[in-house]
Amino acid sequence: MTDVRAFQRTTRQSPYKMRLVIDQIRGKDVNEALALLAFSKKHAAKQIEKTLKSAVANAEFKARESGEPLDTDRLYVKHAIVNEGPKLKRFMPAAMGRATPIQKRTSHVEIVVAERGER
Repeated sequence: MTDVRAFQRTTRQSPYKMRLVIDQIRGKDVNEALALLAFSKKHAAKQIEKTLKSAVANAEFKARESGEPLDTDRLYVKHAIVNEGPKLKRFMPAAMGRATPIQKRTSHVEIVVAERGER
């Protein structure tokens, strides 16, 4: 089986905060990563969990289409990355009639899962 990917684009959370969570699951088994994300207090964990579940579902679908056997318990997070998305630019009123710019950052999440080889 080849690598299977899932993306989530323009997630409304800063890449810095998302990377704190994604660094924890990189290289781990899918079940272990999902357990880690389920009990994380961070908001980013929910978004990353959605993407990881999507990647697993994509792997199952691809295996079903090609007729290959797939053991989801042998899947692991091969590649997990968070890139910066477009910024939402807003302004906030400031003293003396001025306005200060605010950048609301967004993230692009990419997760690649693959099946572990025989040990």
